[in-house]
Amino acid sequence: MVTGGAGFIGSNFIHYWLKNHPGDFIVNLDKLTYAGNPDNLKDIENNPNYSFIKGDICDPQIVKKAMKNVDIIVHFAAESHVDRSIIDPSIFVKTNVLGTQVLLNEAIRAKVRRFHHISTDEVFGALDLDDPQRFTENTAYSPRSPYSASKAAADHLVRAYYITYKLPVTITNCADNFGPFQYPEKLISLSITNILEGKKVPIYGDGLYVRDWLYVEDHCRAIDLVIAKGKVGETYLIGADSDMANIDLVKRLLVIMGKDEKMIEYVKDRPGHDRRYAIDSTKIKNELGWKPVFDLEKALGETVAWYKNNNSWWQKLKNKSYMDYYNKQYKSN
Repeated sequence: MVTGGAGFIGSNFIHYWLKNHPGDFIVNLDKLTYAGNPDNLKDIENNPNYSFIKGDICDPQIVKKAMKNVDIIVHFAAESHVDRSIIDPSIFVKTNVLGTQVLLNEAIRAKVRRFHHISTDEVFGALDLDDPQRFTENTAYSPRSPYSASKAAADHLVRAYYITYKLPVTITNCADNFGPFQYPEKLISLSITNILEGKKVPIYGDGLYVRDWLYVEDHCRAIDLVIAKGKVGETYLIGADSDMANIDLVKRLLVIMGKDEKMIEYVKDRPGHDRRYAIDSTKIKNELGWKPVFDLEKALGETVAWYKNNNSWWQKLKNKSYMDYYNKQYKSN
């Protein structure tokens, strides 16, 4: 069972899994919030090895039904956009914390052989720009936004169910993902679609916020390895060693797309903006043999090409509710 499989990473994971494990059956449980899009899975909706259930992970009855005959759970479902968590933290606490607890409870009843939880590097807090350190599996948690706090709480619950109830769990904390099917509110998908529309790209503050950029297919491969070879009860960090400041990333996209820097628009910074994230992926590389296949330049080029070739997919997402949010978030600055 994949939770949140109609979202960005979840839908990429389902495509990846059906391609690489064609004998497996996938149940996709998704509430279809604004970021859950059935179009992400249109080409496999008639696949006999795929089933979709619309439902909320906070609803024990729906979760129990979806989990019938399931032996592995890959838990993506989460509210994930920091900006939105600042506007309304309550839905993040409900989905990310309570929803995870409901899933864990039902997983015990179903006697699953693996509960794999998808988390984020944001639970570790922020690093200074001149700090040589990187996050490791032993870094203390220090979340600084409602989103990262809710994910940290979910991580702690997953580990508690492993210790207390012996539920066989694994956790991965990943860097910022990008690639096809990403809702156009995150930096790369927003930048590409704005540029294609001839609109400026909003950059928070001075733009010197550093992230590690992980192509979504590399992330899917890492999850596959952790499920197959990862040690129960362990956590693995997944990064791409592609650290780059937001402003430099956008400038690179502009070069790829043949545009100049006049397309950049600096806007007022968001509250509590973490300066830098950086992941040390030594553990998953050494223990499981994973490494990213895509270099950043190649992956950005493929991502730009995907959005160019799938105008109808993202244009319909930029509807009135999207624009209301966009204008509130950026134009009011």
